[in-house]
Amino acid sequence: MKKSLFLITMMLVLPTLMISCATTGDLEKVQADQKMIDAKADQALKDAQAAKTAADAANLKAAETSGRAESAIKAAEEREKAAEEKARIADEKAKKADEAFQKSMKK
Repeated sequence: MKKSLFLITMMLVLPTLMISCATTGDLEKVQADQKMIDAKADQALKDAQAAKTAADAANLKAAETSGRAESAIKAAEEREKAAEEKARIADEKAKKADEAFQKSMKK
Protein backbone atom coordinates (compact mmCIF):
# COMPACT_ATOMS: atom_id res chain seq x y z
CA MET A 1 0.00 0.00 0.00
CA LYS A 2 2.74 2.39 0.93
CA LYS A 3 4.66 1.43 -2.15
CA SER A 4 1.70 2.00 -4.46
CA LEU A 5 0.88 5.32 -2.77
CA PHE A 6 4.49 6.35 -3.15
CA LEU A 7 4.45 5.30 -6.78
CA ILE A 8 1.25 7.21 -7.50
CA THR A 9 2.63 10.27 -5.74
CA MET A 10 5.83 10.09 -7.74
CA MET A 11 3.84 9.73 -10.96
CA LEU A 12 2.00 12.96 -10.17
CA VAL A 13 4.89 14.96 -8.66
CA LEU A 14 7.59 14.09 -11.18
CA PRO A 15 5.71 15.30 -14.30
CA THR A 16 4.67 18.44 -12.42
CA LEU A 17 8.29 19.19 -11.59
CA MET A 18 9.38 18.48 -15.15
CA ILE A 19 6.74 20.77 -16.61
CA SER A 20 7.48 23.64 -14.26
CA CYS A 21 11.26 23.58 -14.81
CA ALA A 22 12.63 25.98 -17.39
CA THR A 23 14.79 24.51 -20.07
CA THR A 24 17.92 26.08 -21.51
CA GLY A 25 15.95 26.96 -24.64
CA ASP A 26 13.35 28.76 -22.53
CA LEU A 27 16.05 30.72 -20.73
CA GLU A 28 17.71 31.67 -24.02
CA LYS A 29 14.38 32.83 -25.40
CA VAL A 30 13.74 34.96 -22.30
CA GLN A 31 17.24 36.48 -22.59
CA ALA A 32 16.73 37.22 -26.29
CA ASP A 33 13.39 38.86 -25.51
CA GLN A 34 15.03 40.93 -22.78
CA LYS A 35 17.77 42.08 -25.16
CA MET A 36 15.16 43.07 -27.71
CA ILE A 37 13.22 45.02 -25.11
CA ASP A 38 16.42 46.76 -23.99
CA ALA A 39 17.25 47.69 -27.59
CA LYS A 40 13.75 49.08 -28.13
CA ALA A 41 13.99 51.07 -24.90
CA ASP A 42 17.37 52.50 -25.94
CA GLN A 43 15.96 53.50 -29.34
CA ALA A 44 12.93 55.09 -27.68
CA LEU A 45 15.26 57.06 -25.40
CA LYS A 46 17.30 58.27 -28.37
CA ASP A 47 14.13 59.25 -30.22
CA ALA A 48 12.85 61.12 -27.18
CA GLN A 49 16.15 62.99 -26.81
CA ALA A 50 16.09 63.92 -30.51
CA ALA A 51 12.50 65.13 -30.18
CA LYS A 52 13.41 67.20 -27.11
CA THR A 53 16.35 68.76 -28.95
CA ALA A 54 14.10 69.62 -31.89
CA ALA A 55 11.47 71.07 -29.56
CA ASP A 56 14.08 73.18 -27.76
CA ALA A 57 15.35 74.49 -31.10
CA ALA A 58 11.80 75.31 -32.17
CA ASN A 59 11.13 77.12 -28.89
CA LEU A 60 14.32 79.15 -29.32
CA LYS A 61 13.39 80.06 -32.89
CA ALA A 62 9.87 80.99 -31.77
CA ALA A 63 11.28 83.22 -29.03
CA GLU A 64 13.58 84.95 -31.53
CA THR A 65 10.71 85.44 -33.96
CA SER A 66 8.53 86.78 -31.19
CA GLY A 67 11.25 89.28 -30.24
CA ARG A 68 11.57 90.43 -33.85
CA ALA A 69 7.81 90.75 -34.13
CA GLU A 70 7.67 92.87 -30.98
CA SER A 71 10.44 95.08 -32.34
CA ALA A 72 8.59 95.44 -35.64
CA ILE A 73 5.38 96.36 -33.84
CA LYS A 74 7.20 98.93 -31.74
CA ALA A 75 8.86 100.42 -34.83
CA ALA A 76 5.52 100.53 -36.65
CA GLU A 77 3.91 102.31 -33.70
CA GLU A 78 6.74 104.85 -33.65
CA ARG A 79 6.34 105.42 -37.41
CA GLU A 80 2.60 105.81 -36.93
CA LYS A 81 3.15 108.42 -34.21
CA ALA A 82 5.65 110.25 -36.41
CA ALA A 83 3.20 110.18 -39.33
CA GLU A 84 0.42 111.49 -37.09
CA GLU A 85 2.72 114.28 -35.88
CA LYS A 86 3.65 115.18 -39.45
CA ALA A 87 -0.03 115.14 -40.43
CA ARG A 88 -0.85 117.43 -37.48
CA ILE A 89 1.95 119.82 -38.46
CA ALA A 90 0.79 119.74 -42.07
CA ASP A 91 -2.78 120.52 -40.96
CA GLU A 92 -1.51 123.44 -38.87
CA LYS A 93 0.52 124.78 -41.81
CA ALA A 94 -2.49 124.35 -44.08
CA LYS A 95 -4.66 126.27 -41.61
CA LYS A 96 -2.05 129.03 -41.38
CA ALA A 97 -1.77 129.17 -45.16
CA ASP A 98 -5.57 129.25 -45.45
CA GLU A 99 -5.75 132.03 -42.86
CA ALA A 100 -3.06 133.98 -44.70
CA PHE A 101 -4.94 133.46 -47.96
CA GLN A 102 -8.20 134.57 -46.35
CA LYS A 103 -6.45 137.70 -44.98
CA SER A 104 -5.01 138.50 -48.38
CA MET A 105 -8.44 138.04 -49.99
CA LYS A 106 -10.03 140.41 -47.46
CA LYS A 107 -7.62 143.21 -48.32
